[in-house]
Amino acid sequence: MAGLRLGFVAVVAASLLGAGPVVAERLLVLTATAGYRHESIPATAAAIEDLARPLGLVVERLDGPVPLPRLPLEGVVAVVLAQTTGDFLGGEAAAALESFVRGGGGLLAVHAAADAHYGWPAFEELVGAWFRAHPPGLQTTLVRFAPDLPGFEALGGGREWWVTDELYDFRSNPRGRVQVIATIDERTYEGGGMGADHPIAWCHRVGRGRSWYTGLGHRAELFADPVMREHLSRGLAWVIGRGRTC
Repeated sequence: MAGLRLGFVAVVAASLLGAGPVVAERLLVLTATAGYRHESIPATAAAIEDLARPLGLVVERLDGPVPLPRLPLEGVVAVVLAQTTGDFLGGEAAAALESFVRGGGGLLAVHAAADAHYGWPAFEELVGAWFRAHPPGLQTTLVRFAPDLPGFEALGGGREWWVTDELYDFRSNPRGRVQVIATIDERTYEGGGMGADHPIAWCHRVGRGRSWYTGLGHRAELFADPVMREHLSRGLAWVIGRGRTC
């Protein structure tokens, strides 16, 4: 009862001051797929929800039907593409997402999100690059974080992180169009197709908005790793405008 009374007083006080009640920012998490559906989708969505909670974001998950006809973007501060694949957005929804990001909204995309909408040129700009292929199975590689990203040393691994995952090649190297956050070392695994410079995570501006992508996340277990969670946490804070670095 005391908590309800305090909440009521806060709303009344805000109204008297002309500010109106405080409305929580919304985070829209899309898990719809029109192509391959990753088993790690529940772990991806759960990790995002965990990381959104201390930021005070209200999380709403949208899974279907596909193609999604519309996106409920009112009050949304960022959209998360949590392993979305194929042409998962209908025409109206696609136009709304592009307008949302260009107009100042945030976009956070995980792993298979790059494997989508190959016939929609703006999607490559929104995410940063399209998926091309990956070597068979899971392999272990060395992830190197960019030297201007502080804080990863506190996790015990410095700026280098050995990880086992499905390792994506992209149709083009996005460096030059994006700020590369992390690369993987093709000398440490078999079948890489991008050469000595292989970005695996990046961020960039799209109009007035912010976009962040990681190619990691095929394995559900990866979302319990503290380095992966720090990686995602930085991205989420940056796309909603609360992080100084991505």
